[in-house]
Amino acid sequence: MTTPRSAALERLAYTLAAPVLAVAPNIYPDSPVNQVVQLAGAAGIGGIVLAAKSDKPGAGRKILRWSPLVLAAAVDVAAGHTPGWGPYWLDGLFAAGWAAAGYLVMPLSRHTRRRHRPAAAAPTPALQPAPAETVEPSVAQPDDGADLLTREARMLWEQAGMPARTHIVKATRHPGQRHDMTILLRASETGRPISGLTKAAVAAPFGVHSSDVALAEVAIQPGRQGGPGWMEAHITPDANLRRRTTPTPQERWTDRVGGPKGGAPGSELVHKTRDDERGVTFYRAKMADATETPRIDLAKVCRALKLPEDDSCVFVLIDGNEFLISAFDTPPLSAIFPATRELLTPDAKGMFVCGFTITGQPVKNMVWQHDKNAACHGLILGVSRSGKTQFFAISMAAESLAGAVVWLSTVRKDEKTTTLGQYIDRQGSNALWMARQLRAAKALCEIRAEMPWPHDGKPHDYKPGDPRCPYRPLSVYADEFMTAAQDGLFGEDIQTNGDDLTVTGLKYGIGFKPAGQSPFVHNGFSSEMKDNLRQNSRPVIFNMGSPGATRKAAEGTMENAYDVPTIPARYSRQEGSAIERAIKGEADPENGVSTGGVAVIVLDNGRAVLMRSLYADFDSDLSTLFPDEVNRLTDHEISELEKRGLWGDWYREPEPGEFWPAPKDDEGDDGDGKSRRGGGGKGGGGRGTKSGDHRPEPQITSARQALEAIKSLADA
Repeated sequence: MTTPRSAALERLAYTLAAPVLAVAPNIYPDSPVNQVVQLAGAAGIGGIVLAAKSDKPGAGRKILRWSPLVLAAAVDVAAGHTPGWGPYWLDGLFAAGWAAAGYLVMPLSRHTRRRHRPAAAAPTPALQPAPAETVEPSVAQPDDGADLLTREARMLWEQAGMPARTHIVKATRHPGQRHDMTILLRASETGRPISGLTKAAVAAPFGVHSSDVALAEVAIQPGRQGGPGWMEAHITPDANLRRRTTPTPQERWTDRVGGPKGGAPGSELVHKTRDDERGVTFYRAKMADATETPRIDLAKVCRALKLPEDDSCVFVLIDGNEFLISAFDTPPLSAIFPATRELLTPDAKGMFVCGFTITGQPVKNMVWQHDKNAACHGLILGVSRSGKTQFFAISMAAESLAGAVVWLSTVRKDEKTTTLGQYIDRQGSNALWMARQLRAAKALCEIRAEMPWPHDGKPHDYKPGDPRCPYRPLSVYADEFMTAAQDGLFGEDIQTNGDDLTVTGLKYGIGFKPAGQSPFVHNGFSSEMKDNLRQNSRPVIFNMGSPGATRKAAEGTMENAYDVPTIPARYSRQEGSAIERAIKGEADPENGVSTGGVAVIVLDNGRAVLMRSLYADFDSDLSTLFPDEVNRLTDHEISELEKRGLWGDWYREPEPGEFWPAPKDDEGDDGDGKSRRGGGGKGGGGRGTKSGDHRPEPQITSARQALEAIKSLADA
């Protein structure tokens, strides 16, 4: 075999350069030759460093290619620093050794030839040569100048039988990964789509698990085809190992929450943030498909994110196709927000702060409807000790600060309502008082409809905040309205006048605000009343006894039933394992916090928000919340009510003909000088329980009266 020309030239270069390396530093120290040799050596060092850092194959060959330059610079520097020719003529010996090493190893010529092909072919025999066999290129490994990784991948793919009749076009290593790569596949037959290719078929040739393979379609790009005949396979064993051990928040969400079996299928995490000052972690997510609505199983989300599965600390807020999950360290609604005059003073639009949400945002309610140019109604629901009377206090204080007159009626007297009576115009405690209150408010609609305004002498509808209005707005509160509407003597009158007031009161500045434990028709709230209250107020629903009852009550006040947050009986953190306590026979920890004052408020857009209402301390002086003087009706309104017999003491005994038809002459007296009052007429139908401190007891003195009493009991 003859010596290749490149090898001969390289050996000649070593032979001629060796004397120069030995002579130049000793005879001509300042010669440019030395500088050129040293610069070449510096370039060789840089090439060696880059080759060592590269992840591509062939790093050893690259280092050998640069080694002659580095060794030449080393010989030149050594010869320049030794006195004379060095001891034992070492300068010459080093130069000769460098030439001999290059003469034998030949790194440049040997390692630049591809596939180590022989430099020259063997001599041809003299006899007639046999016809050479034509070697066809392999289908799996065509000679297209592919890199080493692609050739190795093609070899493994061919050994596996070319799964799904496909061919590897290119294999690309993932940056910074040792085993991860992406292979671009094409159908072996042109025009045939790839079918039957599975993750397992891709994973087997490369020795990875099928879960470490992902198949994806190939988009059509300029200069490259795509479509059904092409496919990409992402092989990522290294990335998946890290993802299983130390996943990022986005990866954890995708794997455990956004999957088909996750707590929020079809969603993707936007970002995760932490607020150390408030002790809360926020997870903001959105649906991958903007047309879908979030379907969230909060318990599954908590388990996937390793959060405490606790309604008192984890909340979800949905806004279109986005949602926010807030995970607090401690129950946020267990905090107390004291009411102040600054928070309760309404702004120019009649809005005041009535509470705060879980995120610390203020929640506002209204004392009038600025956009509708009218007064506002109210609806407050909740069981006993849920916080209704506390909400009365802050609402009444805000209305009083806005200049409104406030009346409050309850079925039974209690300490808090009696205390509120000191700061408002009128307050009473039985069904008779409530019935007369509603009658007086209804009559005020007629009185105010005829009251002339001072600027033009003509009557006008109520306009919030207009200083020319001759009367003040009026808020009529009716606590335990459900019980009062079922009263045997006055219930029908209360329900009828309440319905009328919700329809006609707004245009005359009169708002009706019933409170109770049910907003449904069979409990005194007619459909007409409920619709008017819902459209002209922001309903506030406290704890209704169970999460289901709270949701039902809130949905009954909403046009569209959004997701209604739940209010548990008590806020309690889960401590330890319930299973461990059961095995040991230990009692569960009693660490609950009352949810009194926590309510669901339905905003104008129909969205239900969980809030904690402001706290008014009845054991302290409430005068700091209310104005210095109590707002009253005008003298004209009071005189007109007196003319109608609707003013004065609303506790007085019912007068003949006030609630029932006047008795006939033969039934006028019952023997002791008192007129008989019984069923019949308004409020005569006995429905439900009776209540009130001043309810007359009808005496049965004839067969007809006994028959009417039996009918009344049958109706009940």
